Amino acid sequence: MQTLNRWERAIARWEESLLAKVVRSEPVELLGALKRECDSHAVVCGPTRVVVPNVYDVELADAVHEELTRRGCQVGQELTDRLARHAEDKGYEWAGPLTVHVSRSGRVPNGRYRVAGRPMAHIRADRFADAPG
Repeated sequence: MQTLNRWERAIARWEESLLAKVVRSEPVELLGALKRECDSHAVVCGPTRVVVPNVYDVELADAVHEELTRRGCQVGQELTDRLARHAEDKGYEWAGPLTVHVSRSGRVPNGRYRVAGRPMAHIRADRFADAPG
């Protein structure tokens, strides 16, 4: 099993390396940060069930946001697709519908980006029973 995990990590590193050569490194770094955020908040609920947060906020520094959009990069969609693929590969279950919010920020600590993940607040069905309808 460890050998398989090593191969999986090696292939992931190779894929990221290849992607970094094809495009500039910023999207690759963002994807890596998203994957780490997802992995670090994984909750093991049973032998075959691992739940991860489903809402991710990506704050981009103004310059990074401008550079990515100038190149025609659909940042939010690309990150969402790749994070979904990462979770599928790991066998993760989302806490709800997957959402990646991308926004501009002038207050990013590293001057490039900040990533935070959280589970979407649980909405109880009985709240809708009281609604006029």
